[in-house]
Amino acid sequence: MGATLTIFRREFASYFATPVAYVFLVIYLVMQGMFTFYIGQFYVREQADLVAFFSYQPWLYLFLMPAVAMRLWAEERKTGTFELLLTLPVPLGAVVAGKYLAAVAFAAVALLLTAPIWITVNWLGTPDNGVIATGYIGSLLMASAYLAIGSALSATTKNQVVAFILAVTVCFLFLVSGLPMVLDVFGGWAPDPLVEAVANLSFLTHFNNLQKGMVALSDIVYFLAVIVLWLWINRIVIESKREAG
Repeated sequence: MGATLTIFRREFASYFATPVAYVFLVIYLVMQGMFTFYIGQFYVREQADLVAFFSYQPWLYLFLMPAVAMRLWAEERKTGTFELLLTLPVPLGAVVAGKYLAAVAFAAVALLLTAPIWITVNWLGTPDNGVIATGYIGSLLMASAYLAIGSALSATTKNQVVAFILAVTVCFLFLVSGLPMVLDVFGGWAPDPLVEAVANLSFLTHFNNLQKGMVALSDIVYFLAVIVLWLWINRIVIESKREAG
């Protein structure tokens, strides 16, 4: 745990060592506000809820979370600090977990900065804050899943742009697998259990339940399983690179 915390502190501090983190936060907040109040027609709907806020988050995260994760390992390999990092007297699992948790913490900071939107909707009406709270929990879980995928794919290349494209592609597949147009493709020939399995792979299927206030253990377990799976893949990739190097 101590080794993980050390890596976490090092990595989290590195986000704010350059203006990039602040630019990212500004872009995220501006886009989140635009999607909520303008594209989501928050004022036109005249309803005290954050449906417009949460509805666009899966698509916003599709690009922003891979952008956060792409540097996790690709930058280490490009700058030559990858080998140095692996020679430290720290378990590999602690390194993977520390770097990943730093990315999750950064995403949590970004999400926390949207609190004024929550305050605004409470000032304008009387929303169901329980539903909003589960929506925030779902958002953080979904962001964490995106980051786990992005971290694993960042370890496969030295190029951050390639890592970003790979992460967006894989996350996109996880995102759209539950859409009707995708399920219709399988529905024409596949048995119902297979169609249902494809639908259950989608981030949207599980996130939509949480943002509606329906807290099911299966949805939380799904996101945790995705995170654990991709962190395990992350570790396997790093081990293979170390052995090859």
